[in-house]
Amino acid sequence: MGMPWVRGTARTSLAEPPLPYGHTDREVAGYHGTVVFGPYAPPMHQVRIECRKWPDDRHWEFDAVRLGADQHGIWCGVARGTLMASATRSLTAAADHVTLAPYDDWYLASFYGDDPQRPCDVYVDIATPAVWYDGESRLRAVDLDLDVIRGTTGRVWVDDEDEFAEHRVSLGYPTDLVSGATASCDRVHAAVRDREPPFDPVTSQEWLARFRNTSLG
Repeated sequence: MGMPWVRGTARTSLAEPPLPYGHTDREVAGYHGTVVFGPYAPPMHQVRIECRKWPDDRHWEFDAVRLGADQHGIWCGVARGTLMASATRSLTAAADHVTLAPYDDWYLASFYGDDPQRPCDVYVDIATPAVWYDGESRLRAVDLDLDVIRGTTGRVWVDDEDEFAEHRVSLGYPTDLVSGATASCDRVHAAVRDREPPFDPVTSQEWLARFRNTSLG
């Protein structure tokens, strides 16, 4: 796989997802077919979400249900009790939630709705753009430490800036990886704070309701 922070060939139409960074061939990149813009009905299917640490070390992995796609990206549902495992520890999801993988932006976002057991309302991992493999049954992105969080009280903040600063040195983050992560963090923080779509109160709730209504959830 090529360097994940280097932009590949641009999409040729709005119906065609962009190639992941560093790729020029759609089959090699793991893409099969096109992404449909606008929510659509099943088939839904199980997927594996793999969050790595730079450059390609194991981090968090868990199972989810691919629900569908809209103009923001591809949405997946994660059920309460789902095992989430890293190389050193594991935990279970405290509440049902949906995760958004944008087509070509630097983050993965999780939305928890109004479940009283939720750890927060919105949790955004700043990461390299997601790459789908195996007929969209496996998603992989590299976690870049920074997190944007909206808590249950509505407060919005950026977390783990100290970890990001440490890893810039200890893991040798390239300059353009750093600039991509920090630019994404700034954009996402403003969007979450201002409740701009997809971080508004409605968009994610529709996908969460769909997840709860499916037999795969």
